[in-house]
Amino acid sequence: MYKYVIGLMSGTSLDGLDIAYVKFNSENVTDFKIIRGETISYYLEWNKKLKNAYHMSAQQLAQLDAAYGQFLGIQVKSFIKRYHIDKIDLIASHGHTVFHQPELSYTTQIGSGAHINATTGIKTICDFRRQDVALGGQGAPLVPIGDHLLFNQYDNCLNLGGFANISFEKEGQREAFDICPANIVLNYYTQKIGLNYDDKGQLAASGKIHFPLLRKLNSLPDYETAKPKSFGWEFVVDKILPIIDSFQLNLADILKTYVEHIAIQIGENTLEGNVLITGGGAFNDYLIKRISAFGAGSVIIPDPILINYKEALIFALLGLLKDMGQINILSSVTGSKQNHSSGVIFDYKNIQI
Repeated sequence: MYKYVIGLMSGTSLDGLDIAYVKFNSENVTDFKIIRGETISYYLEWNKKLKNAYHMSAQQLAQLDAAYGQFLGIQVKSFIKRYHIDKIDLIASHGHTVFHQPELSYTTQIGSGAHINATTGIKTICDFRRQDVALGGQGAPLVPIGDHLLFNQYDNCLNLGGFANISFEKEGQREAFDICPANIVLNYYTQKIGLNYDDKGQLAASGKIHFPLLRKLNSLPDYETAKPKSFGWEFVVDKILPIIDSFQLNLADILKTYVEHIAIQIGENTLEGNVLITGGGAFNDYLIKRISAFGAGSVIIPDPILINYKEALIFALLGLLKDMGQINILSSVTGSKQNHSSGVIFDYKNIQI
């Protein structure tokens, strides 16, 4: 029996809203197809709101949660109309992460599922991280369940999004963790000169490595934290940016040094074998070149549709598994008390009287 799911993903690097329309065989989820994918760039107003959410009051954040949920619902309706989609069983939305401090037992993703459901009339599943944090887990990364079920032919699955994270099978269990901040830092600096990102890493390639900065970044004690581990924007604001800014370097040198930092960290945390690379960083030719230089296995860059929409695909899978009452979060990955089925379901039309 086939199920049709729309997966929504908004990354911390604010490069846009990823929408994937996926067909799954519910009896064998390895039988799947991304039928359609699209990235909706954020208007300047939304980019600003999401970027400033970290500094908002509780009331402002609650308002933004509702407004962003309505925005997501409107985008889904437009997507469905644009591509003449007539089969849809549910929407699975990651939301947009504002706070993530699992060590303090909280995580916050905005984009109200109730408002997505009310706007579209389609069953909506969201809030996948909070239950895991309540169970003592990191609430991240969540994509490895998809790596385990859909991409286990690869030795390593590396995502180069706002944060670089990796998953792999070790001693019969899927392990995964965040390695270091990635595009969230690179884009932060390119946006200071009006560029959304460093196209193919050309700016970084033109710079010079500043070795005192590189040594300071690589010696951060946070990287020695026991796994599983995950990072949030707080880590970037509190640790990464102050270190970089203290050296007062030009943009090209910052980018080149930080790319080197990412590559070194990935090289130190990758098992032997091949590496499937997805996420926006897969298009950064210079970053991929440096990752390869640090012995991160045989690099595999898949088709653009998988690079762009793997996370949206896997959140679609998370939603489907939740809807079927099956495990969608692995304790071996997040460190929670047990495997579990996470997510909150909103379905106002399905009521019993």
